[in-house]
Amino acid sequence: MSEPRMIAGADEAGAGALAGPVVAAAVILGNGTDWTGLKDSKLLSPAERERLYDEITDNAKCWAVSFVPHTVIDKINILEARLLAMKNALAMLGVTPESALIDGNREVAGLPFPVSAIVDGDALVPEISAASIVAKVCRDRYMSRIAGEYPDYGFESHFGYGTPFHKQCIERHGPCEIHRKTFAPVRDLVAPPLPFPAEPASDAPGGIPASGRSA
Repeated sequence: MSEPRMIAGADEAGAGALAGPVVAAAVILGNGTDWTGLKDSKLLSPAERERLYDEITDNAKCWAVSFVPHTVIDKINILEARLLAMKNALAMLGVTPESALIDGNREVAGLPFPVSAIVDGDALVPEISAASIVAKVCRDRYMSRIAGEYPDYGFESHFGYGTPFHKQCIERHGPCEIHRKTFAPVRDLVAPPLPFPAEPASDAPGGIPASGRSA
């Protein structure tokens, strides 16, 4: 039997959400399993993602998951949080890969192996596809669990993304603890109304880890 392919893939889920963490996964698939069914998690149904998640976590050489919470996202911005999550997931792998491939057009530094970014990598590279599935399932499960703590927002249905229903919930109840306060839809929905002076004045102013097998 040939040696396992020691290339890691990494991807994230939740970058565009208005609430909750950004979650990244890193996966080394290895050989011995047919991975031809892997694809970008966004192209899969929830049932397909769950099935593939089980196959990946049961049969991959190793895998790891990293959560970067909303508080960090608000401090460093979502791009940096996304890269940090993928870097952390790759660093948590129980096996050091020969190299890593991540989704997007920005690379991460500071790891003891080369890392290359691939645009649309979640649709092109099996390892990145696998990481996208693991990250998406882990984040969806987390948001479904935490929905019980914030029952007014419906996180179990939209997982924190900016659906019309979610925006209506924010308008009605205001943001909760896990909303990303620097994201424009949240910031704009809760911004105080502009002052409206009784008389016009010429000088008035305008205006979250898990890891898997490594056998």
